[in-house]
Amino acid sequence: QVQLVESGGALVRPGDSLTLSCAASGHTAGYATGWFRQAPGKGREFVASIRWSDSRTYYATSVQVRFTISRDNAKNTVYLQMHSLNSKDATVYYCAADSVDGGSYATAAYAVWGQGTQVTVSS
Repeated sequence: QVQLVESGGALVRPGDSLTLSCAASGHTAGYATGWFRQAPGKGREFVASIRWSDSRTYYATSVQVRFTISRDNAKNTVYLQMHSLNSKDATVYYCAADSVDGGSYATAAYAVWGQGTQVTVSS
């Protein structure tokens, strides 16, 4: 059974950078990992994903210039580096394990989710 734990959420100022971590336990080899975010009252939004086999990455248009997803398979950890943060980035971020090594944009493709980590952007 795969379990995911996010960390790194914090209160930052507009324009700051922040790195989120997603630590996985259990059998994680062969599965893509995605980052999503969800604002209050809204659906969960795809942010980025990375495949396990070749580390191919996918990004939402709104973040592809500012965010970088990466993974360290030896540590079973996936990172989300975020730069030039603004108020639209302020929300809860979740990591999730895909059911295959796909890196899908769709939340339905992901079988396991973490508990989320809060990112707040305020001056």
